[in-house]
Amino acid sequence: MKTQFITDDKGKKQSVILPIAEYEKLMEDLEELEDIKLYDKVKAGNEEYVPFEEFLKSRKEKMNG
Repeated sequence: MKTQFITDDKGKKQSVILPIAEYEKLMEDLEELEDIKLYDKVKAGNEEYVPFEEFLKSRKEKMNG
């Protein structure tokens, strides 16, 4: 990874400059990790789930009164 840093007048790193391809890869990886984290959270819970078709049916019934 080719990174460049922007520093303040004391040499302390303030920002990072990355090639766009590396930035996009990092963002893809982050999104995937967030999805995995959410999946693990849902899997660990004791919540009940409704099949999608059933949800749509109940939603339609509620909208139609």
